[in-house]
Amino acid sequence: MKKRFCLILALVLTLASGLALAEKVTIAVPNDGTNEGRALLLLQTAGVLKLKDDAGILALPKDITESTVEIEFYEVEAANVPNVLPDVDYAIINSNFALDAGMNPVTDSLFIEQNSPYANVVSVKEGNENTDAAKALVAALRSLKVREFIQNTYDGAVLPVVEEPTDGYDETVDYAALAGTEITVAASPTPHAQILEVAAEILKEKNVSLKIIEFSDYVQPNMVVEDGEVFANYFAHYPYQDNFNEENGTHLVNITEVHVEPMGLYGGRQTDLTALGAGK
Repeated sequence: MKKRFCLILALVLTLASGLALAEKVTIAVPNDGTNEGRALLLLQTAGVLKLKDDAGILALPKDITESTVEIEFYEVEAANVPNVLPDVDYAIINSNFALDAGMNPVTDSLFIEQNSPYANVVSVKEGNENTDAAKALVAALRSLKVREFIQNTYDGAVLPVVEEPTDGYDETVDYAALAGTEITVAASPTPHAQILEVAAEILKEKNVSLKIIEFSDYVQPNMVVEDGEVFANYFAHYPYQDNFNEENGTHLVNITEVHVEPMGLYGGRQTDLTALGAGK
């Protein structure tokens, strides 16, 4: 009888331990300042946690004032978050990296930003923002052709923000003087490089070449522009660029907004939001 009681007690303790472990939820988030803050704001919108009133886009886990469950955050480079998804309960992923990983942010995410204010921008080094090369690049990206490409290609996972698209050309630009030149742009593969390919077709009509240089991280595209190796970049949203300047002493200027990529919460070991104490 004593042995049976011990076995029952051991089983109860094991189950209790399992329940305790289940109450801690693991979530992978991007480890750069603005995207981690954006991820926490997404969780707040989902009703999972509350942040200090002044936390904002640079919020950190220490700014959480309450949550529905105990959360253990795994801070991972943004591009690598999809790779750790199988090892955590949830992951919050930028849509460009979700697309690269073969996921559809609209249908595969459990919760996604609505009316995201974080527009992705084209940036150049200060001093280049009013050059013909910059204005020609902006005009091409603000074209109806680019807008329609975004709308027809990404099924809502990427949304254009240009409300009054043009034919792709700027009448103040001396295209004859630009003819035969090359504009270099650092970009993330998806969707930025793909969108730039459409802009390249527009510039080609004026005999201007657009060279797209792909990067998979969130630092090098800014450094090659700051160092003058590359003319422009197109890979990040404006809060990230502004924060990057502040933290690194760089001189990047945002010259146009092109699109938004709603950030999403994806299930890894979990298939719904139940473990977070929230409804889908």
